[in-house]
Amino acid sequence: MRKTTFFLLIAGLLISACGAQTTPTTPAPATATVAQLLEASPTPQDEAQSSPSVESASAGAETVTYAIVPDESQVSYTVDEVFINQNNRLNTAVGTTSQISGEIVLDRVNPKNSQIKPITIDISQFTSDSSRRDNALRDRFLESARFPEATFTSTQVEGLPDVIEEGKDYNLTITGDLTVKETSHPVSFDTQVRLEGDRLSGQATATLLMSDFGVGPINLGGILKTEDEVQIRFDFLAQPGASG
Repeated sequence: MRKTTFFLLIAGLLISACGAQTTPTTPAPATATVAQLLEASPTPQDEAQSSPSVESASAGAETVTYAIVPDESQVSYTVDEVFINQNNRLNTAVGTTSQISGEIVLDRVNPKNSQIKPITIDISQFTSDSSRRDNALRDRFLESARFPEATFTSTQVEGLPDVIEEGKDYNLTITGDLTVKETSHPVSFDTQVRLEGDRLSGQATATLLMSDFGVGPINLGGILKTEDEVQIRFDFLAQPGASG
């Protein structure tokens, strides 16, 4: 009896085990294979095509403001004068000042969108080789003791490139309004500029008539007279964050 019971118990266990192996189970949710995941994931090339690059995304941040550095910049005038009381001796007078302020906004992505903000020059600080000449300009002709600031406001910049190459000289024509003694007159500067690292440098020259600004030509009866034509030259260095 005990043997029979034992064999029946063994048989029942075997049947149960077989049933557990053959009975269909509910399938588990499908799990993606590694290969499928890799196939579905975007490649670096796909990401580059479907989303903006870091460079293009930051294009708006490529506008840089350069401030003129007075210690490394200067404005000068050059004018011919004749000393009547010295047998009409011809002389070329040159006066300079470094009291300059202003900013240039450079768009490195779209250079043609660059701007020149108003440039201000303290013309009361013009210094030449003659204190007598300097005082006469301040008190009588430029009247810079009363009107110390001359301002150039750009209205047009021609010759800006599509792409800026560092270390390359670019020739521009910068036109604007020059204001001296509260009189404004259009002036065009032939300009050469260069960008190297954080240094924007260049020189601009223009020829104008003093009479357009009610300044000359200067005539000190029997002593000295000047030509009406005067050349203005602006040598500048500008850097980001510099104080004008």
